[in-house]
Amino acid sequence: MPASLDKFFPLRPARVHEVCGPSATAFAALACARTAGPLLWIYESWPAERLNPLGLAAFFDPARLLVAECRDQTDCLATAEEALKDGAVALVLAEISRPLNLREGRRLQLAAKAGGATGLCLIPEGMGSNAAETRWRCAPVCDPVHDRGEGADSTRMRWEIIKNKSGTLGFWDVRWDPAARRLDVVSPPGE
Repeated sequence: MPASLDKFFPLRPARVHEVCGPSATAFAALACARTAGPLLWIYESWPAERLNPLGLAAFFDPARLLVAECRDQTDCLATAEEALKDGAVALVLAEISRPLNLREGRRLQLAAKAGGATGLCLIPEGMGSNAAETRWRCAPVCDPVHDRGEGADSTRMRWEIIKNKSGTLGFWDVRWDPAARRLDVVSPPGE
């Protein structure tokens, strides 16, 4: 049986974490929902997909979210570092398109520690930094027999910690309850 999710989520403050996988954006939205205060989401200007803050209203008030569109990853990292160091926002999310080297990852960690803010990098699979506090892999769990819950969306997700500087790895099946605005840990079928 995995350890309690409450030990790991909400994310440890004053640290930078990473998330990858098809449900990484949902994980980031839930991290925003579980964080009090203003939020900053940073991404590069070149991808065709754009974040629509109104699409996150089921998770948190989108008025809390600042969005920064940067020219390239270098500018994204500089913006994230300054925001983490300043500490004016509680959570800084940065969409990363190429692997971070140890220097870049360490600079983000030092900035988070200095400002007391939490950082979350949304990364492509396999592109993690050795400096990250934790790395999560998030994916939907598609089971049409057991996913017939009430509400707008009852899709379960599997959250796995695949890197943890504290040493403990684990996985959880979770479901967002939009009516109650809470995250539920659910047992896999048959348990």
